[in-house]
Amino acid sequence: MLISSTWQIIPNETVTLPRSYSLALGKELHQRINLSLGTERVPSTTFAGLLGRHEGAGNFVSLSSEETYQFSLCGLSEQSSKAIASLDLAGKLSFLGATFRVCDRIDEKTSYEELYATLVANEPEPIREFSLQFLTPTAFATQKLDLPLPIPASMFQSWLNRWNHFAPVYLGSDELIGYLSSSIALKKHNIITRPFQLPRGYAIGFVGDVTLQTLTRTDPLLANVAHLLVQYARFSGTGRKTRLGMGKVCLGSDRSF
Repeated sequence: MLISSTWQIIPNETVTLPRSYSLALGKELHQRINLSLGTERVPSTTFAGLLGRHEGAGNFVSLSSEETYQFSLCGLSEQSSKAIASLDLAGKLSFLGATFRVCDRIDEKTSYEELYATLVANEPEPIREFSLQFLTPTAFATQKLDLPLPIPASMFQSWLNRWNHFAPVYLGSDELIGYLSSSIALKKHNIITRPFQLPRGYAIGFVGDVTLQTLTRTDPLLANVAHLLVQYARFSGTGRKTRLGMGKVCLGSDRSF
């Protein structure tokens, strides 16, 4: 089972929160579903929030009672997906002394088997171009420094690692990444870098729009596997620290903030 749940919330009044509010919100939500942060080698949840218009000053941000914000939780395993599905906020959410009214929740549910059957096993007509929107700072771990760039090989490696860890259908490893790297190109992008507050210090990641393109004569099966992993990114997130709020991605016109 896979689930992506998105909540829309409105502050009861204009509130000022520390820039690290995302960490506090993520911790609060994981406590509510009885899942620990930082204990899994490969995180079975991804989180993003709060997305929406805000004003920043120093180490704080202000959220307006006239704006709607959203946050999301995604489950990559049966256990975490069921826990997220059962999360009931009872119309309100409070953390760091602020209270928000919950005005909507949208759930998208599927399974690894369904994604694989629909996008690969049934041999659909290949999609040749993929448009992604990175909503929260995204970066990839390297030996020395984080890499805040949309390198296709790094993106596919991130998605594939999570897929192979949780899915019952194994897709392959280094050889597949090699094929994808030589067949999928970065067509265009419009990105900027932004800092993301961490428990100690901060990370620099990129946000913005990225378009990937399959090269001419790419094998249809390989193009479909690429499409599968791109679709999976909506649940798995991309890159490092996805359970804390980094690496949130949506596709095409899915973005609402």
